[in-house]
Amino acid sequence: MGLLFGSRRSDSPWVDSVWTSTSRGVTEMTSVAGVHWGLVFWEQAGQSFAAVTGPETRTGTAPVPEDATFTGIEFAVGTALRALPTPALVDGGIELPDTARRTFRLDGGRWETPGPDDAEALVDRLVRAGIVVRDPLVAEVLRGAEPDVSGRTVERRFRAATGLTRGAIRQIERARTAAELLAGGTTAADVITKLDYFDEPHLARALRSYVGRTVRQLRAGDVGAIALPLDEENGQRRTS
Repeated sequence: MGLLFGSRRSDSPWVDSVWTSTSRGVTEMTSVAGVHWGLVFWEQAGQSFAAVTGPETRTGTAPVPEDATFTGIEFAVGTALRALPTPALVDGGIELPDTARRTFRLDGGRWETPGPDDAEALVDRLVRAGIVVRDPLVAEVLRGAEPDVSGRTVERRFRAATGLTRGAIRQIERARTAAELLAGGTTAADVITKLDYFDEPHLARALRSYVGRTVRQLRAGDVGAIALPLDEENGQRRTS
């Protein structure tokens, strides 16, 4: 009983990761702050569903369709849907209408629902059709480049492309990394040093705000149903 998660990183410049999940006897989970928007597809009781999910700026509780199977695509920071700006998705999302057994509707067209192994093929088709786009300046900055524009312009473009500030992106990603390290056995002191937290209370506040778990819970593996791939073995993790 619980959630079984699997995830993998993607080689596509448009995709951050692809994940799968199966729910058994779980009706809610802890959502975790995240900087990516995504597409999620799931089946429950013989019906198919699809949704667009947005970045999340804080932890919270989210419903989980019971006895369902999921495939999700997390898109790279700086990408966006042409018809639905990412700022409009922050701390929210939309269920896509008219989803069928093997297809879903997006931006006026019908597309084949992907499995975890062909997610990038779908994204390539969406990119070629101009449905998924990205801001090249944001991509350059994320690669470490220093564009010949003001910091104010960079910040404005980041907000427009991601719905978040660069500072918020750094804080959220750092807290998620801290949670993964703690769940993997790293001590709090080492996490503080490695990720440049000021002290343990600073780390604790970040985990409470963005992950919804304490250092002790993460170190002990007492995480329950949570939307974060912690302590995975062979690409899969079970929570209860």
